[in-house]
Amino acid sequence: MLGQYLRQFGQKLVRRKPELREEPESPEIRPLNTLDLVWIGLDNMLGAGIYILIGGVAKFIAGPAIILSLLVAGVTTVLSGLCYVELAARVKRPVTGYFVSYVTMGQLYAFITGWNLLLYLIVATACIARAWSSTFDSLIGNHISEALGGTFSLQMPYFLASFPDFLALGLVLLLTGLLALGVYESTLISKVFAGLNILVLSFLIVSGFIKGDLHNWKLTNQDYTLAAAGAGDAYSLGLLGSGGFVPFAFDGILQGAATCFYAFVGFAHIVSAGVRANSPKWSIPLAVVISFFICFLVCFGVSAALTLMVPYYLIQLESPLPQAFVYVGWEPAKYVVAVGILCILSYSLLSIMFIMAWLTYAMAEDGLLFRGLAWIPAPTDAHTDAHTNARIIIVRTVAPTGTPIMAVLVPGALAAVMALLFDFTDLVDLMSLRSLLAYSLVTFSVLVLR
Repeated sequence: MLGQYLRQFGQKLVRRKPELREEPESPEIRPLNTLDLVWIGLDNMLGAGIYILIGGVAKFIAGPAIILSLLVAGVTTVLSGLCYVELAARVKRPVTGYFVSYVTMGQLYAFITGWNLLLYLIVATACIARAWSSTFDSLIGNHISEALGGTFSLQMPYFLASFPDFLALGLVLLLTGLLALGVYESTLISKVFAGLNILVLSFLIVSGFIKGDLHNWKLTNQDYTLAAAGAGDAYSLGLLGSGGFVPFAFDGILQGAATCFYAFVGFAHIVSAGVRANSPKWSIPLAVVISFFICFLVCFGVSAALTLMVPYYLIQLESPLPQAFVYVGWEPAKYVVAVGILCILSYSLLSIMFIMAWLTYAMAEDGLLFRGLAWIPAPTDAHTDAHTNARIIIVRTVAPTGTPIMAVLVPGALAAVMALLFDFTDLVDLMSLRSLLAYSLVTFSVLVLR
């Protein structure tokens, strides 16, 4: 009897999700070409990652050699993206990491992959909210952090942030409430924010090469000593390492690459939307490679501009890009850049919370989370958009009959608590680790399919 129960339990662990046939396309939704897929890829890849990661990696891990870290991370992510392309060719559905794991490896592997993806999304939400709060605080003169730090810094445990970030908490709760009320994305909003993102990034790159100083890539111990004397507190500066362009040696480049992996995350949306392409066999891999190449060039330009404008050990971790303009004497530009970054981070935060709700709903419906998380209070008409966007597909998949309230509220509340209590650098490290592990688990499915 015990052997029979164990056998049944083992069969449940390896039980695979049936590969359902995709529903026929609606005639209202036009097919996508390669350019459409590239736009979707850039819309997702050139998001919050580039604004969050660069400052910390350049200051503490790689220095100006962050450029090489981005190159290593980009090559690695291209290979992972091509694995997703192969999965899209084999699994005739919009490819998501959780679904592919369920189809290829079974329920236990899907549970592990789904939890990794969900934790990554929750941490990413908290991290983006912290970055938004820091940028806003920098815009108004750091009054919020000074007030909260003076009140709470001595009472906080060492493993938490020096002060609770109530602004980040309120932002996440606000967006969670909007999602629970049924707010959805539109293609017009997506294009507006994508255009704003390109303008901000272009301004950063051009300004950096105009005001940059090549000497900041050849810093020495003497430069560090002079900076420490000017600051009056060497502890406030970053680590110098051995100086030069690669101050933290080859180890720093590899450590930076592991963190910079998050800057290229977003290629899965190309593959998900690619099922509606005119010729997916050619359009999907071509769009993935082109998107990666453009994303790397932009990340290269922004990181080079930042490290040329400011010595890497003087980079302000909480708000590196706006503060760089203060350092070079372009203080009015700080406000323009900060407002643009706030808008882009707000859009990225809303987008990632859409995906977080979808994953929670999907896992709850499959029984891998509590069934109550898939509860939908009342049926409503599904939203259909004439122009297919990867994230809109996901939102439409979340709740064909309404908004899954619990799938929005529960992970949103967890993300809000993490944004309140945890330090920004710890969130970045945890987010990068979770994203790297989750995508590695998915690409392992390629070996199984072969």
